[in-house]
Amino acid sequence: MKRLFIGAVILLVTFGFTHSISISLAFAIFVGIFLTLTQRNKSARKSDEIQSACPDIIDHLISGLQSGLSLNESLVGLSLRGPQVTRQYFEKFRIDIYSTGDFMASLEKLKADFSESTTDLIIEALLISHTLGGTELMKILRLLGNFIREDLTLRREISVKQNWIKNSAHLSAGAPWILLLLLSTQPATSAAFSNTSGALVLCSGLLLTTLAYLWMNHLSQMPTQSRVFTGIYE
Repeated sequence: MKRLFIGAVILLVTFGFTHSISISLAFAIFVGIFLTLTQRNKSARKSDEIQSACPDIIDHLISGLQSGLSLNESLVGLSLRGPQVTRQYFEKFRIDIYSTGDFMASLEKLKADFSESTTDLIIEALLISHTLGGTELMKILRLLGNFIREDLTLRREISVKQNWIKNSAHLSAGAPWILLLLLSTQPATSAAFSNTSGALVLCSGLLLTTLAYLWMNHLSQMPTQSRVFTGIYE
C-alpha cells in the first residue's frame, strides 16, 4: 500500500513536469520497481546485522556462565542485555522455555526463528554441550567467537571492495531516467514519447534497466553461507 501511494505521488508530480502520461507512468513504474528491490534488500541487511551480533551473543553467554549463571539463565538474559537486533528472538525463547520447560525444544525453535547459518553454529554448540556435558563449553564458545569474528572481518573487507558495484548499479539505473525527466520538460520530447513508438521505447527502457540493475546487484552480492545444521537435533 505504501509503495502504491508513493507511485501515485510520483505519477502526479512527474505529470506536472512533463505533461505526458506515458513518461509519467514509466517513471512511476521505475520508482516502484526500485522500491520493491530495495525492500528485498532490507531482509539481507537484517541478516547481516544478526550475523554481526553473534560475537556479542557469545561474549554475553561467556560472561553469564563465568558469573555463575546457568546456561538457561544466560540465554534468557540475552532478551534484556543482548544485542538489540536479537532481543526479540531471545524474548520468544524466554517465554517458550518458561511455559514448556523443554530446553532442547526451545533451542530448536530459537534456531528456526533465526534461520541463520552463524546462529546455527552457536545453538548447535549449546545443544551438543547440553547433551554430552558442558565441561568444554567455555572453550568451544571462545573458539567459535574467534572464528566468527575472523569470518565477519573478511566478509566486511570484501563487501567494502564490492560497494562500488552497487553504487554503479544505482547510478547506471537512475541516470537515464533523470535525464529523461529533465528533457521531458520540453514539449517536443513529451510529444515524441506520447505515441505508440515512444511507449515501446519506454517499455524497452524499463525492461533493460530492470535487468541491468538485477544483474549488477547479483554481481555485488556476497555468497550466502549454507545452513549445515538444519535437521532436528537428536
